[in-house]
Formats: sequence, structure tokens, C-alpha cells
Amino acid sequence: DPVWPVIQQRFGPTLLLMSTALIIGILIGVPLGVYSALNKYSLPDMALTGMVFLGISTPAFLVGLGSLYLFSLQLDLFPAGGMHTLGKPESLLDTLHHLALPALILSANYIATMLRYTRAAMLDVIGEQYVTTARAKGLSERVVIVRHALRNALIPIVTVIGFSIPNLLAGAVFTETIFAWPGMGSLFIDGVNSRDFPLMMGVTLVTTTAVLL
Repeated sequence: DPVWPVIQQRFGPTLLLMSTALIIGILIGVPLGVYSALNKYSLPDMALTGMVFLGISTPAFLVGLGSLYLFSLQLDLFPAGGMHTLGKPESLLDTLHHLALPALILSANYIATMLRYTRAAMLDVIGEQYVTTARAKGLSERVVIVRHALRNALIPIVTVIGFSIPNLLAGAVFTETIFAWPGMGSLFIDGVNSRDFPLMMGVTLVTTTAVLL
């Protein structure tokens, strides 16, 4: 088969998986980063910092295999792999059930990244004069943090999100392979295993173009 149609078939699943993981990472990582900055050097802050470094330093394949063994084989809470249940009609609920575990595994890295950048950015702006002025005007702490501090702290965070966008096309090689998710990452591994050099070059070209854009 021509390479491009094969790659096109894998766009949808990869975009679904990676965008879900990125959204989860933003929704959880940014609020935790704000909380960590507001409670600097406290016990919760140190606990979150430890969890972040543990999450970043743990290999993706180890987390994936451990989660697959625990939540799929032992507890039977999630499917062991694939995007749909074989022999059953495709449905949104079934897709979300298959999506949940790999998306949560992938979001761990995004959560850690967003948390650390948000914490650092918030610590930079909390001591600025405009934040002190807002407090002196009698504004509530919530308004000071959300409308004044967080709004300015989001600038580097948005930059980090921009750098994460190429991953939406590249896919996650280890996670997609472990969970048999039919995306770009597992497609690249298929090309490696079958010595399909045109397919490997095609995936690499698409990924490189996404990074440059």
C-alpha cells in the first residue's frame, strides 16, 4: 500500500489519545502548580515535588506495563488493549473505556510538566508590584491570584503547551505499543519490526513537519 493512506488511517486515534492526555495534564497540572506555589516549601508542596520527579524519572514502558498488569489483568477495570472491543459494535462509551487507561498513563508526564512550569511561573509573578498593588486595593485573594498572578504566569505555560503539540501527531511509541493502540507510535514500531523503511521515513517526515510548524 502507499505510505500516505496508511499514515492517514492512524491520525485519528493518535490525535484522540494525545489530545486527551494533554487536556488532562493541563486541567490537573496547572491547578496543582498554583496550589504548590501558594504553599511554597510546605509539606504538600514537597510531596507534589517528589511525585513530579518520580513521575518524570519513571520510564514510560515501566508505568505502562505496571498499569496494564494491575488495572487490566488483576483488577479487570480497563481493557488490556485496542481501541474497540472485538466482536461488538463500535460505540463512544466503549472507545472511552479503552481510552481511559492509556490516556491517564500519558497524562502523568504532562501533569508533571505543567505543575513544575506553573509553580515556577507563579513564584515569579507573586512577588511583583502589581500583585502587591492588587492586594493593597482590597481585592480578594482569589481575584488577585486568578486575574492578576495566574493570567501573567500563563505565558510560559502556553509556550510549553505549544511545544507539546507535535506529540499529538507523533504519538507515544511505548504507550501505544503496550496498549495496542492503533496510532502513529505503534505504526512506527510496526515499520521497524518489518523493516519497512518507506513507512518509517513517512512517519518521520510527518513528525518532523509538525515540529517545524
